Amino acid sequence: MNFLSHYYFEKSTQSSNTVIGTVLPDLLKNANKTWNLHPQKNEHLFATKPNLNEIIIGWKRHLEVDKLFHSSAFFEVQTHELRQLLLPILSNSPVRPSFLAHIGVELILDHLLVKENQVNIEEFYNHLNNVEHELLNDFLAKNNIIDTERFFKFLNSFKTSRYLFSYEKLENISYALQRICMRLWAHPFSEETVNLLTEQLGLYKLSLAKNYQIIFDEIKQQMSV
Repeated sequence: MNFLSHYYFEKSTQSSNTVIGTVLPDLLKNANKTWNLHPQKNEHLFATKPNLNEIIIGWKRHLEVDKLFHSSAFFEVQTHELRQLLLPILSNSPVRPSFLAHIGVELILDHLLVKENQVNIEEFYNHLNNVEHELLNDFLAKNNIIDTERFFKFLNSFKTSRYLFSYEKLENISYALQRICMRLWAHPFSEETVNLLTEQLGLYKLSLAKNYQIIFDEIKQQMSV
């Protein structure tokens, strides 16, 4: 799941540390894809400080939500449905339809949460801004991350750009998908393909909007952390 879908499960919490914990795995991977942290395996390092423990709680919830989502029948059905819609427009693209469908489902879920006022993006960013720099620095240090400057540079850019607000418009989802694909392929889409992608996402959104809340309800019922 993407940032706002993870935040959906924490939107009622008062703990900004837990909120950032639940999106921190993705923030770190975006900052440096080679970082591979497993703080949940060394919880004793964080147990003595309540604020650090709140981050770990959020981190563990992120892992559990992703596991439940990716193993669900909902995910299998929805990625297949979107893949079928994408196949005709990707014949001249190096992008794998299954890859694009996977990411596309996650971003459309975020889009629907925004359009239907299921999450408040302003509150999400407020939570991120409330987390103390020193606390995050301590968390990174305990996970043997030396290049903390790189992470904070990315985090500050993420917060100031406020690009999650762009998810309200469907065409911005297409360009977000294009940027993600550009990490793997130099020229993933032509401009025409991006326009066609927006059209297909629009068709898919109409279908998904009818029952997307099901997966959030299912995951919430199954969560143990």
